[in-house]
Amino acid sequence: MTRTRILILGAAGRDFHVFNARYRGNQDVEVVGFTAQQIPNIEDRRYPAAIAGEDLYPNGIQIHPEDELERLIGELRVDRCVMAYSDVSHEYVGHLASRVNATGADFELPNSAATMLESKLPVVAVCAARTGVGKSQTSRAVANVLREAGLEVGVVRHPMPYGDLLAQRMQRFATVEDLVEQDVTIEEREEYEPHIANGSVVFAGVDYHAILEAVEAEADVILWDGGNNDTAFFKPNVYITLVDPHRPGHELLYYPGETNLRLADVVIINKVRTAKPEDVATVKANIAAVNPGAMVIEAASPIRPDDPSIFAGKKVLAVEDGPTCTHGGMAYGAAVIGAREAGASEIVDPRPFLVGELKATFEKYPDVGPILPAMGYGDQQIADLEATIQNAVDGGVEAVAIGTPIDLSGLVKISVPHTRVRYELEPIGKPDLWDALAPMLPEGAGIRT
Repeated sequence: MTRTRILILGAAGRDFHVFNARYRGNQDVEVVGFTAQQIPNIEDRRYPAAIAGEDLYPNGIQIHPEDELERLIGELRVDRCVMAYSDVSHEYVGHLASRVNATGADFELPNSAATMLESKLPVVAVCAARTGVGKSQTSRAVANVLREAGLEVGVVRHPMPYGDLLAQRMQRFATVEDLVEQDVTIEEREEYEPHIANGSVVFAGVDYHAILEAVEAEADVILWDGGNNDTAFFKPNVYITLVDPHRPGHELLYYPGETNLRLADVVIINKVRTAKPEDVATVKANIAAVNPGAMVIEAASPIRPDDPSIFAGKKVLAVEDGPTCTHGGMAYGAAVIGAREAGASEIVDPRPFLVGELKATFEKYPDVGPILPAMGYGDQQIADLEATIQNAVDGGVEAVAIGTPIDLSGLVKISVPHTRVRYELEPIGKPDLWDALAPMLPEGAGIRT
């Protein structure tokens, strides 16, 4: 029997889940490879046979650089390419499809429902139209409501498996020590540590069948905390999608963010107090056009420096969440806003001070504003980040604003005054999160005095 030969186009996350959910054990297809895009230093690895299935993939599955796509399709005799990564424009998807089709291969956008695993527990999914809209603080706020209602919450995070894939098959993080022991990257730590500080146990990894089994053994409800603007891996009872009025129109222009908007039971328009009223109106009109039945919640994410006094009259280096300001397309983040509102005399552009892999980051994302993305996918990037900060200090920077979701100073040395700039979700008026989650709360849980 001739098996359909498939190449999965990914970025170390959904690509592996698509394989596990749709193709693992399927004798009608042969996945001949994965491609790696966006995340550094993950190409030329293998998806391990122990996860892929040793009967059909005794040698595992090779991971290749995506910039070799056309050559790979020919050499591997690919019949179909399956798109399996997120937060790219519809235009980008169209160009990618054209590249594939020009080689004679088919191009597929997988059905999101076909990769949603069903749980015996109720599931809340927090997803988004774009990276950097506020999923993390929303997920924490949702967890607080569920716990206040008396439910044990298991947080399942979108995958970020940048290390040993077999060791990361199923990961459980209950303490900060677990993060150290499992040698997570800065990006992983940014997502896991705030949940742990908030009282949640976090599950993540590579094999979401195994992860689902683990979280079902110790939780009453599952909270899916999505990555980028990806769709949920578990079938939700309540599907929450965040949109950003600082990027009006993006909710209809990016993949698979528009899918999330159309799937949503609840749409949260975040950051409304810092956005232009006309941009909020544009986002509302777009929601009404494609998902008129969704509950719409307005929210703010007020920005609060721990010690705003260190910014007054100073030259400040703003260190921001990496993904938000690179492929997320935001030219600034919380650190810039917090420092400016506290009276910084200047936000210093880090470009003259860049070291090593951070130079490549700015070459790949030239529209990044005068901020330093906290790139930390590995030890070398962390070292480059520390060296860049010190170069900036030697060049006249007097204070550092840390807009990442973790205390970056615990991972890199910062030799001038520095402080974190925090933000939490604040729903405005009604409806609120209690209304959004009412279908899955115990009877009477929403009655507050």
